[in-house]
Amino acid sequence: MKFTEVSYGDLLPVDGYGPGFFRIGGEKVEGPMAIMPSGRIEWGGYEDSDALVAEAGNIDVLFFGTGTEIAYLPKPLKQALEAAGIGVELMATPAACRTYNVLLSEGRRVGIAAIPVS
Repeated sequence: MKFTEVSYGDLLPVDGYGPGFFRIGGEKVEGPMAIMPSGRIEWGGYEDSDALVAEAGNIDVLFFGTGTEIAYLPKPLKQALEAAGIGVELMATPAACRTYNVLLSEGRRVGIAAIPVS
């Protein structure tokens, strides 16, 4: 069996996560987080659509981690993302992190916004 080391270049993968936090680029981030091709951005959670909408031209798809279980987005957030033309894939946070990392390693223009698991 041959193993290939994954290289992300200058892009930031999700290194890990746990109850209430994420590890991104070796740094512990508490609470909701978002990463775009430009790097980690400040995102205040479901009520903060502006930070995500500002990245509309930089990503092809936004993986949305909704916490421990998959859940619907609040209507105002969903409408703001749709109006900006941002394609969203909803997943539980662990699945969103894994999927984001795989597509990031392929050089895709992806972003992630995630609520921590509880």
